[in-house]
Amino acid sequence: MSQPLLTVTDLCMRFGGLLAVDHISFQVKTDQVFAIIGPNGAGKTTVFNCIGGFYKPTSGEMDLGGKAIHNMPSHKVAQMGLVRTFQNVRLFKNLTVLENLLVAQHQRLNLNLLSGLLKTPAYRRSEEQAKSNAAWWLDYMGLRAYANREAGNLAYGHQRRLEIARCMITQPKLLLLDEPAAGLNPQEKRDLQDLINQLRSEKGVAVLLIEHDMSLVMNISDEILVMEYGKPIALGAPSQIQNDPRVIKAYLGEE
Repeated sequence: MSQPLLTVTDLCMRFGGLLAVDHISFQVKTDQVFAIIGPNGAGKTTVFNCIGGFYKPTSGEMDLGGKAIHNMPSHKVAQMGLVRTFQNVRLFKNLTVLENLLVAQHQRLNLNLLSGLLKTPAYRRSEEQAKSNAAWWLDYMGLRAYANREAGNLAYGHQRRLEIARCMITQPKLLLLDEPAAGLNPQEKRDLQDLINQLRSEKGVAVLLIEHDMSLVMNISDEILVMEYGKPIALGAPSQIQNDPRVIKAYLGEE
């Protein structure tokens, strides 16, 4: 049995009188693809924002690899190996594809301003390593031909791949994907499914995703949490979730 990587316990998030997340608990294991689904307004992205350190939860606990993260800001959470994409692609669109991958490595370079100004040997070695890492991920993601193109001029599917590459170049333990299939055509969705499977098997990264494309979710997930109005209504394997009457009611309603 693989060990829990992320543990979320009784997570609650209140905005004034609105309880957007109401006692959510789940675990993501080290080799798992875990999905959170539910109708619009169910509270899925709020859960992501709490886990990623963008919101401070009203109550509840979260730990990553046994270390508490529920009071950590987003940059500290990222340093611990938890990174995310967003529903709307957030690249540096005026920078090139290569520059986006270089900027993503700034925390790992761990060099001060003086070493950069003086171009010390340590700085030059670090710079070369960053370029080598970027080139490797450009090849892996099939983006090498676009290395010097501005990120904002890429086709949308390539922007999605670049955003995932920008996360992966930081060597995360857990990758959070917020609706990664949104705006993709059927072939791009199949490619995305293959990519997520590849990242898990070849790079050992666990994946937590929010997604509305049920075909993708059912094909790729080991476990699924279903939310409605901020509450958990079902948790289990895809085969269980597909046949759960509470899930069918939440998505389709009832006569």
